[in-house]
Amino acid sequence: MFRSACVLGFLTALLVAPSTATADPIEPQLIDGLKYRLIGPWRGGRVTAVHGVPGNDQRYYMGATGGGLWQTTNAGQTWKNISDGQIPVGTIGAIGIAPSDANVLY
Repeated sequence: MFRSACVLGFLTALLVAPSTATADPIEPQLIDGLKYRLIGPWRGGRVTAVHGVPGNDQRYYMGATGGGLWQTTNAGQTWKNISDGQIPVGTIGAIGIAPSDANVLY
C-alpha cells in the first residue's frame, strides 16, 4: 500500500509540477480566477493499487478500496470505472498488465 501511495504521489507531482520548458513566467491575472475542483474519481476512498501502461504515458489503472477498478486515458484528467458489475469484490489490492497485451489486466 505504501508503494502504491508513493507511485500515486509521484504521478501527481509530475502532473502539477511547473514546466521548466518555458522561460516566460505566468502572468498572475491569467490564473487569478481559477478555483480548485475535483476531477475524479467521484467516489471517495483510498487507492490501493496503481499501474501505468508501459509506452503510454496517458493510460493508467487504479484500484480503489470499495470502489472497483478505474481507468484514465488522459493522464488522470478524467477517470472511468471499468469494473462495475464485473468483479465480485469491492477492493482491488493489486493490478498487473500482461506484458504481451496491454489490454489484459490481472
